[in-house]
Amino acid sequence: MQSDWLLGLAGGGLIGLAAAMFLLVNGKIMGASGIIGGLVDGSGRGDWQERAALIAGLILAPALVILAMGGSATQLTENWLVVVIAGVLVGIGTRLANGCTSGHGVCGISRLSLRGIVATAFYIGAGGLTIVVFKHLLGVI
Repeated sequence: MQSDWLLGLAGGGLIGLAAAMFLLVNGKIMGASGIIGGLVDGSGRGDWQERAALIAGLILAPALVILAMGGSATQLTENWLVVVIAGVLVGIGTRLANGCTSGHGVCGISRLSLRGIVATAFYIGAGGLTIVVFKHLLGVI
C-alpha cells in the first residue's frame, strides 16, 4: 500500500499544529521567511534565540525523520545551478510577497486573510507555470 500520502498528511498536520502553537504562545504568525529575514537583516535581534531555534527545528526534525526511516528518495535535479537559481528566486519572491507558504498559506488562509489567500493563489500558480515551462517545455529540470 502506498504510504506517501500518509506521510504528507502527517507532515501537513504537524506544520499546522506548529503554526497554531507558535501563534498561541507568541501571538505572532509563524512565517518562516519573516523569521529568517529577521535574523539576516538584524530586525529580529531581540528574539534571535527563538528565531534560531525555530529554524534549527525546521532543518533538524526532517533530517532526524529521514535518518530514522533509512533515507529518502528525492526528485531534486542534479543541476545545482538550477537549484541555486531557484532558491534565489524563491527568496526574492517571499520578500516581494511579504511572506511564504507558512505565513500566507498555512497561517493566512487559516485566518481567512484575503492577503494570504491571494498570495497563496499567486505563488501556487507561479509554481505550476514554472514546472510547465522549465520541465515540460525546456527540459531543464
